[in-house]
Amino acid sequence: MRPGDPLPYNPPHLTGAEQGGMLGWFSRKHIDEFADSIVAELMQRFPQAGIDLTTTKSAEKAMKTLDRIFSRISAFAAERRPNLYQKACFGNRIKWGLKEAGYPAPFVEVATRKLMTYMVFASGARPAP
Repeated sequence: MRPGDPLPYNPPHLTGAEQGGMLGWFSRKHIDEFADSIVAELMQRFPQAGIDLTTTKSAEKAMKTLDRIFSRISAFAAERRPNLYQKACFGNRIKWGLKEAGYPAPFVEVATRKLMTYMVFASGARPAP
């Protein structure tokens, strides 16, 4: 091996998040795009003028109807295997996306907690051997 040659564990054709390691660990692009799509789907499913989401009880009841979103989270977590930092970014993006859209605080808290919990459990599940 000559000076300047790429090391075998750092392929020259991969850059940034594709390399893995520390740069990949902090990559947020795919998690931010996914969280934004989840917020958009929530906004479509629960228009602000449509459903009462001002109490914790009503927000929890509304969240029980989100099987499609939960299956999307499960598929994303299985494919991307987000790390702790990326899971935290997902939750933060969901929370602030819903707040900025003007949803009531109880709905924002319940939705963020439920979606984060599902992301954590779905990404922690290992496929059966």
